[in-house]
Amino acid sequence: MNTTALLAALTERFSALAETAELVRASREFRESGFTTIGFLAPDTVKAAVRAEAEALITAHGIRRELRLAETGHTPRRMRNTRRSEIHRHGTVIPALYESEELRHAVAAIAGEPVLRCPYEPEQFVITELTASGDTHGWHWDDYSFALVWVLDCPPVEEGGFVQYVPNTVWNKENPRLHSQFIGRSIISAELRPDDLYLMRTDTSLHRVYPLRSGRRLILNMAYAAHRDLDKTLSHETMDTLWAPS
Repeated sequence: MNTTALLAALTERFSALAETAELVRASREFRESGFTTIGFLAPDTVKAAVRAEAEALITAHGIRRELRLAETGHTPRRMRNTRRSEIHRHGTVIPALYESEELRHAVAAIAGEPVLRCPYEPEQFVITELTASGDTHGWHWDDYSFALVWVLDCPPVEEGGFVQYVPNTVWNKENPRLHSQFIGRSIISAELRPDDLYLMRTDTSLHRVYPLRSGRRLILNMAYAAHRDLDKTLSHETMDTLWAPS
């Protein structure tokens, strides 16, 4: 199926979602906690196309990372990733989906506010893969308000790879005081399955991927901005380090 047909399939799905119980549930959950699963948003044909392209791109262009980032309290990043530049150069499905106004409008209906393209290109869309025991995307925040994450492969929850988050937190890159963020707050854990999608408020939710025990976790992350992000003075140290060329 070509990208035109995939976008048409998405548009058809979106037109059927207005005021459905799934959409109402997702919007309520997102307002309450800054996180919701939205696997209903994309038909199976679109998910299959995204998965096939991501598999090819991580195989051909994935780079192994072993990092600890000071801006998030020296939390670890152990993963392979494919950067936006390689996805844009060698992919077709993922770039087309990211540019889809219909997709942004559907996400906005859940977020309860306009959803904009991320103004910092390297953060717009990335693929990450965890395969080794201990692989993780450690505790962190993102620079921009929203992440739409396509779960292309993941193990059962007993083997790790699920998401944990602490909503309504504030990131100070110069003094993250990471552990103090947990005091008096609950850590929420979310089980995921292959073909899930989830939406997260990533600038105010401290979050991580629980370390893998076995199996594999492959995701596509699409970052989006809110209008308030355009007025912020943002630096991109963590992203520039995490997605740097090898």
